[in-house]
Amino acid sequence: MKLKIISGNANVELSKKIVQRLGVDLAERMLERFSDGEIRAQVLDNVRGADCYVIQPTCHPVNENLMELLILADALKRASAKRITAVMPYYGYGRQDRKAEPRVPITARLVANLLATAGITRVLTMDLHAGQIQGFFDIPVDHLYAKPVLINYIKERNYQDLVVVAPDAGGVERARSYAKDLNADLVIVDKRRPKPNEASIMNIIGEVKNKTCMIIDDMVDTAGTLAKVAAAIQEKGAAKVLAMASHGVLSGAAKQRIQDSCLEELIITDSIPLQESENTKKISVISVSSILADAITRISKDESVSALFF
Repeated sequence: MKLKIISGNANVELSKKIVQRLGVDLAERMLERFSDGEIRAQVLDNVRGADCYVIQPTCHPVNENLMELLILADALKRASAKRITAVMPYYGYGRQDRKAEPRVPITARLVANLLATAGITRVLTMDLHAGQIQGFFDIPVDHLYAKPVLINYIKERNYQDLVVVAPDAGGVERARSYAKDLNADLVIVDKRRPKPNEASIMNIIGEVKNKTCMIIDDMVDTAGTLAKVAAAIQEKGAAKVLAMASHGVLSGAAKQRIQDSCLEELIITDSIPLQESENTKKISVISVSSILADAITRISKDESVSALFF
């Protein structure tokens, strides 16, 4: 099957890096808006019988980017594409993955249904907020991890007296995995969240005094929790506080909070494009294009994707 890579508007720079590694060109497409705001799309390349990959993280503006992905998928389906894979480095609406309260939606499942209905036959995503989201799909899901490139970044800097910090109980498994690969100790922050996007730091379990502390999380959204965790660790005598996350959502005043915090550096990937500004001096971006390109190559050749991580 011929390989076709189509990019939405969400992260064109990442798409360009991926096709550069693959040694192919981005397929020609048209994405415009009607005067009332509706999305008008057309795939200009011939995709009949092709193995198509639509690169589109559903980041801000989430609804716009999600609709672009669905519409492009529908266009490919109606153009007789053989296989349509949604490459979603960031899976939006993933945080509502269960009924934690009465009368709330499970949007992670809703989006999964929408993708399949649009004609997508496979999903390639990275660092889901909860691994069980894969079970919401009735189509194959390849779940990638940014961990290899993030681990390499840490090792190259050879931090002294490094400890890995889990910012909450839910992130312990992730942080433990990083700590094991880095041969570092694990610290756990016990916190209570009174309401969404707010957190109260309760206890720090483990030794952080005179240590270089690396906070590990899957995403940074408003950065309110991250700033409070960093401050609590510093108060306990940490020599240096850094943070690392797969997805830099960075909504609202997040960039300013990071700039004003005691964090020395926040390391994120380019799964979501970073809009540069005066408030991003502490933020470093690592590309995951190599992992995504390798996964696309393996899928197109019907090879193992999990072999990338073992």
